[in-house]
Amino acid sequence: MKFSIIVSVFLFATSVLAQNLMEERIWKISPRKKSIFLDSGVFHLNSQTQGAQVTAVRSSSVPGRGYERVVIDFNTPSIPKIYGHISSQKQKISVDLFDTSVATAQPQLKGSKFVKNIDFISVDGKTLTMDVGLKSNASFDIFYLDNPGRLVIDIR
Repeated sequence: MKFSIIVSVFLFATSVLAQNLMEERIWKISPRKKSIFLDSGVFHLNSQTQGAQVTAVRSSSVPGRGYERVVIDFNTPSIPKIYGHISSQKQKISVDLFDTSVATAQPQLKGSKFVKNIDFISVDGKTLTMDVGLKSNASFDIFYLDNPGRLVIDIR
């Protein structure tokens, strides 16, 4: 009896916390800015780049633009394969970077208008998860640049 209650609670909890991809907008990020800001959804890029390393995270904000730009720099000509999720409910963006590692010192942003913290978590030595915690709800335009590889997140 006790076992069946534990299993039932576990199954209910996992279904509540799981992403429902049927309700999420899913898009492939492009190599150019589109100026379409989204506040939720799933994004991805299927890249063949292997052995990438995050070398820096930087931000800039120009008052006239109305948004803050966060750039993740890689040591490769293009960005690695990525899968990301924007959660306005949890006020964060989670990005899985495949076959990627982070430099010895974890890059952090200082004085960001929107970003509270950035955490890098090595999942299995080949996959790196980057969690970007936000100070408040925001919307995002996400794209990438090549030579060198950069993932660009515009936040407003």
